[in-house]
Amino acid sequence: MNMTDNTILITGGASGIGLALAERFLQRGNEVIICGRREDKLQEAKEKFPQLHIRVCDVAKECDRKSLVVWALHEFPKLNILVNNAGIQQRVNLLEATADWNYYHQEISANQEAPIHLSMLLIPHLMRKKEAVIVNVTSGLAFVPPAWVPIYGATKAAMHSFTVSLRLQVEKSNINVVEVLPPAVNTDLGGVGLHTFGEPLDEFADAVFEGFENGDLEIGYRSSEKVIRASRDEIDEIVMRNWERLQIPKI
Repeated sequence: MNMTDNTILITGGASGIGLALAERFLQRGNEVIICGRREDKLQEAKEKFPQLHIRVCDVAKECDRKSLVVWALHEFPKLNILVNNAGIQQRVNLLEATADWNYYHQEISANQEAPIHLSMLLIPHLMRKKEAVIVNVTSGLAFVPPAWVPIYGATKAAMHSFTVSLRLQVEKSNINVVEVLPPAVNTDLGGVGLHTFGEPLDEFADAVFEGFENGDLEIGYRSSEKVIRASRDEIDEIVMRNWERLQIPKI
């Protein structure tokens, strides 16, 4: 990946991993657009990094995704990198799933439908660029089913599969497809304080950029780097160990 003079769109870029990536892209002389659901968080990010361009967008909504792409291509015709980072993580007890379906579907829409749809919307434009990249932020949990967040894990497994298929389909084009597979990282994903045990955000983001600079197509970090190549027996062991440690209530 060329690390400078790009125009980059990062979904879910107002905080956490998305903002950490945005900061590092800015430091390397790129133009960076971030989008997110909350205008106040986007404004906070812009106050911290005035060079950022911001756009309110709920990527779980099809109409918002289409509007985002129309706006981005009009305002930033040099756009050549898409970072599908936005995501939702919800602890779900499948034995007591009494919420309205829209509550569960939002997680599927944000984590799976949105990156697939945005990729498909932008591929015709990216094909016309000299160099283009689609970065999908999935998870180490794509390989290790997390029973306490079953919908999240399913969406990330689906996105790993989609990413591999997309990479094969565009391999003879100018588009590179990179998958970033975070372990647990100390962000507010899923709720404030749930991931304080996770890897330090800045250390993780620095490792991701080292992977970008090395031209890696799959970028894990520590525990997620190990599970990418784990055997089935190793995965089964990790699944049970994690479930015993992180069970949701009443199961």
